[in-house]
Amino acid sequence: MRIFSIIAALAVAAIVYFAVVDRDAGRALIGATPQSQDTPDSQQVAQTSTPTAPNLVKVVVQTSTAQTIDTAVSLRGETRAARVVDVKSETSATVISEPLRKGQQVVAGEVLCRLDEGARGTALAQTRAQLDEARARVPEAQARLEQSQAQLAEARINQNASSKLSEGGFASTTRVANAEANVATALAGVESARAGLRGAQAGIEAAQASVDAAEKEMERLSITAPFAGLLESDTAELGALLQPGGLCATVIQLDPIKLVAFVPETEVERVVVGAPATATLVTGKGDITGRVTFLSRSADETTRTFRVEIEVDNSDQSISDGQTAEILIAGEGATAHLLPQSALTLNDDGVLGIRAVDAMDVVAFYPVRLLRDTAQGVWVDGLPEQLDVIVLGQEYVVAGVKVAPTQRDLSQ
Repeated sequence: MRIFSIIAALAVAAIVYFAVVDRDAGRALIGATPQSQDTPDSQQVAQTSTPTAPNLVKVVVQTSTAQTIDTAVSLRGETRAARVVDVKSETSATVISEPLRKGQQVVAGEVLCRLDEGARGTALAQTRAQLDEARARVPEAQARLEQSQAQLAEARINQNASSKLSEGGFASTTRVANAEANVATALAGVESARAGLRGAQAGIEAAQASVDAAEKEMERLSITAPFAGLLESDTAELGALLQPGGLCATVIQLDPIKLVAFVPETEVERVVVGAPATATLVTGKGDITGRVTFLSRSADETTRTFRVEIEVDNSDQSISDGQTAEILIAGEGATAHLLPQSALTLNDDGVLGIRAVDAMDVVAFYPVRLLRDTAQGVWVDGLPEQLDVIVLGQEYVVAGVKVAPTQRDLSQ
């Protein structure tokens, strides 16, 4: 029994040897003819199954060529009305006009609220009468001045005559003294007449100021729209008492409308006043175009961002105030590559970039700067004019390693 077991074990060992280690000898023992040459099919299978470089990592590469694109600055902002004004009362009075309802279009100068004039009309008439009275005093004062000047001239003639007669011994010193006294009196009369004329003219100016104030108070009774726009609120109700500073209505101007955003300090140098811009609202409305009209030169102390404003045509009033918008501000053209987003990777230092292979199939790492994210891929710069970018397998290789690249079929 033991000898049978040993023989069986030896037989099994021989079968395994000839089946695994020396197949040709096994075929000879059983009468099979060994194949000295491979058939074409077997050669194709051998070529397919046997790697040309068994120690190299296989990667998929895509040949990328740089293209010139517009470098747009992408921002998130909101729409703002060009002007928003709270129209308020400058005087105290009761509203006597019917209210205008919010949403209504108004033109510049249109009356929004009309106030009761009360006794203001009477006060205006009184000040105008005072002005006429003050103006009437001027001719009288002018006549008095002319009369005083004539008296002064006569007194000087008498003084001159008395002086000459006194020198010849034909007039007394008393007469000369009287003549000089008359000249002094005439001079005083002239100065008094001039003061009266100045007083009359001052009276005219004071009366004119009173008239202007009364007319201004009358103008304040009609509260008008400062510009053409849209009523954002109802005007003051009929019978409401408005005090100085009381709100009559809020008017907004939506055409043109502004897009307001804040540019990071790292991107502010790429934005210039006058640059074209496009925007898309969160509602889906696109094709909104305009130009940059303002760029702040002072950064916000908290966010370190710079305010930028874009003026957009809104003649159809389709854009409202306060809507969120995705904004693209065009910059100078740049050379960039369009790559799949999956091609981006990080090196050991955490730097964003891509891995590519050179002519010797050696991997190299290139840092990149992300310019724009699109549905077709990402635009990046910082790369050579043309290179083979690893788009599959880049996470399994490092710079300096030789790989077995396979060209990606872009038609698939």
